[in-house]
Amino acid sequence: MFAGAVFRQAGGVTERSTAEQAANPGEESLASLLGGRRAAIDATLPPVAFVAGWLAFGDSVLLGAISAVLVGAVLAVVRQRRGDKPRAVLLGMLGVVLAALVPLYTGRASDFFLLQLIANAGSALAWAVSIVIRWPLLGVVVGTALGQRTRWRKDPALLRAYSLASWSWVMQYVIRLAVFIPLWWIDATVALGTTRAALTYPLVALNLAVSWWIFRKALPADHPGIRHPRVP
Repeated sequence: MFAGAVFRQAGGVTERSTAEQAANPGEESLASLLGGRRAAIDATLPPVAFVAGWLAFGDSVLLGAISAVLVGAVLAVVRQRRGDKPRAVLLGMLGVVLAALVPLYTGRASDFFLLQLIANAGSALAWAVSIVIRWPLLGVVVGTALGQRTRWRKDPALLRAYSLASWSWVMQYVIRLAVFIPLWWIDATVALGTTRAALTYPLVALNLAVSWWIFRKALPADHPGIRHPRVP
């Protein structure tokens, strides 16, 4: 879920985060670099609209799906106007449409969240594998955002810090799965919508803070920082 949002935003954050860092050299963080909180809020609204529409129209899966797609379309327009890349906007809209089609096919309202369950499982696996093979996705994303390409990976200290911090990202997906799977299994649509909202923006904000804390603690005291890989 959020992994895809991070990758879609990575190409657009370098200029903004560089300007912010120049103005506030002591305040840089993963949140300022990746802008994930905004993406998390955007991801919350279509599911909330689906549940609201489903309830408002007498448990109508069709009208719930239409509500979600309409909200997704409005978000797409807003994202385009604020400068997001067209491909990212289209992918976001496609995700909403696909999520809406699943319950229309199965007739089960809670299946609106099925693609999210699959996405969270896939993200947890992808982040864990990336750490094991020593290509931590946090390094890939931040390195891309900062225009470093793969230079960060040639710095043992940065590689270790990114690897340790990436485990926080694995855990956020595992936490979501631990909450969402039982609710989906018992067809608790309203609870899924509520916990989806509760575990999107707040959990993303917490994860950004925790992974940044782990990253900073893992770097040696004399390291020049995230923007300056020590390349032999």
